[in-house]
Order: sequence, then structure tokens, then C-alpha cells
Amino acid sequence: MKLEEIAKYLHGSFSGDGNIEISGPAKIESATEGQITFLANPKYKHFLAQTKASAVIVDNNIKDLEIPHIKVDNAYMGFLFVLKLFTPERELSFKGISQNAQINSTAVIGNDCNIAPFVYIGSDCAVGNNCTFYPGVVILDNVKIGDNCIFYPNVSIREDCVVGNNAIFHNGVVVGSDGFGFAPKGDSYEKIPQLGNVIIGNNVEIGANSTIDRATMGSTIIKDGVKLDNLIQIAHNCIVGENTVMAAQAGVAGSTEIGRNVTIGGQVGVSGHIKVNDRTVVAAQSGISKDTEPNSILFGTPALPIMQRKRIDVSLRHLPEYVKRINQLENELIEIREELKAKNGK
Repeated sequence: MKLEEIAKYLHGSFSGDGNIEISGPAKIESATEGQITFLANPKYKHFLAQTKASAVIVDNNIKDLEIPHIKVDNAYMGFLFVLKLFTPERELSFKGISQNAQINSTAVIGNDCNIAPFVYIGSDCAVGNNCTFYPGVVILDNVKIGDNCIFYPNVSIREDCVVGNNAIFHNGVVVGSDGFGFAPKGDSYEKIPQLGNVIIGNNVEIGANSTIDRATMGSTIIKDGVKLDNLIQIAHNCIVGENTVMAAQAGVAGSTEIGRNVTIGGQVGVSGHIKVNDRTVVAAQSGISKDTEPNSILFGTPALPIMQRKRIDVSLRHLPEYVKRINQLENELIEIREELKAKNGK
């Protein structure tokens, strides 16, 4: 594809030879001739003088570039669209509904669905149009699924759960397993029945081996546009707001509400029965133990406003020096006190 055509696709302006043939995208530090790259992070700017890419996508405010380039409002987003442009569609190795899939006679399957061998779909399920089920997917009774959904191998969706349109569930996702509910009974525990379900909105993507527990009563709710990374645990009766994103190994305890457009880093732990308000940003490996303020940026365990936490961390690094200095001052005070006693004694 020619550079000029890519610029037109991105609604950007280009400088240089518009007839340069671009074979595909690449990282700025490893790109070769014929490839296009991007610059969005200033710390990679030094690679501009070294890159062997034939062209680069940059923000509109970047000036004085010798390499052929395309200017757009957001270089990162522009490169994302280039990735999509050069991503080939994968051909399914199975088409239609396999005879080796087990589908209950009461299940309703929409048009143009592809269901691989060894898929199980239980009774009273309803599946929308243009859905794809890879081998090993298990859909238990009374599950409702919207249109244009993709379920990769070994996804499990338990009874009575609801999935909206355009969902993508990666390998091993489990939706609707029992919540962690046990009541103490002497030295043992009594299991609390988990009678609710999970409701997942539209345009939700869930990473490999992530789990979302069904509610004890009512619903665990994942709202529209949520993106979950791999190995994430969402406990029973949680609510995750629209367009919230979570990185790998985050865990949310029961009955917690996560607001809209929240960003949660990797290995973050969120306590139960609290509210993480809209547009909160939580840095990796933090622990959230109480309600957060909207638009806050938090870090650490317990999580604090990030600048406060950084000041604390700087102080902690100097703690041995502070202790040593305090001990010295204490010794000096003792000496002064002894001298004063001696003088007063005279």
C-alpha cells in the first residue's frame, strides 16, 4: 500500500514521497525498509535518527522531520488503525454448525453462526447472529448471548448468564462460577447458595483465564465497553462501569462498585463493599481499601494520591539515615543534659 493511501485512510497529511510502498507496520527501533512506524512517546524520539523505517506516523505538533511521515492528531491511535489495516482476517478451520457439537434441542441459534466440534450449548439458550464458538466452549442452560460474539477455546458460561453484542472472550474465561460465599459454622463453613447471575454488556472483551463470579442474589454486572486483561478475578455482586479497563492479575472483592472510565493497573487488589469512583486511575500493585474520589490518581498499599505516595516512598528510602541522625541527636541531648546537671550541681 502506498504512503499516500495510508495518509488518506488516517485523514492525515503526509510529507515525502507519497508513492513509497509500505509492506506493514513495525516498532520504531526494529523497523526495516518498506515498513511504517510511529512516534507517540517522547522517550523514543532518539530512534527517529536511527530507524530504518520508510515512514513514520507522528503527532501534528512534531516539526523538522526529514524522514517521510504522516501527521495526525494522535499518532498512537493512528498507528492502531494502521495495525488493523494490515491485519489479515483469519480463515476459520470450521464453518457452520459442526455435527460434533452438542446443542440442546431447545436452544435457539441465530443466523451465520460458526460452532466448532466439541462445543456444548445447554437447554433454553439463545444465541444471536454471527457468533463464533471455538472447540471446548461450554454454555450451560438458559444463557442469552447477543450478536457478533467470539468465544475462544474452553470458555465456560454458567447457567442464566447474559452476554451482550460484540463480546470477545479469550481462552479459558469463566463467567458465572459460584461466588466465594461461606458462612462460619463452628470450626467449619456452610456454603451460601449463589442464586444470581452475571450480566455482561456490549463491546466487552475479557482476557484469557479471567473469571467473573455470579451474584449471591441479583447480578454481577459488567457494563458496556469494559476491557479486562488476562487472569483477572471479579467477585460476586460487583458492578464494573462503562469503558473501565483492568490490567492482568487485578482482583476485585465482592460487592464492590467500579465506576466509569476507571483504569486499574496490573496486580491491583480492591477490597469488598467499597466504591471506586469514575475516572480513578490506580497504578500497578496498589491496594484499594476504601472509597476513592472521582478523577484521583492512586498508588501504593494502602493506595494514596500518587504524589503523596511518592513523597512517602522517598522518605522511606532515607529512613536509615533519619534513624541514624535521630540517634545522634538523642546522644547529643543526653550529653547536654548531663553537662547542665553538672553545672547546676556546682
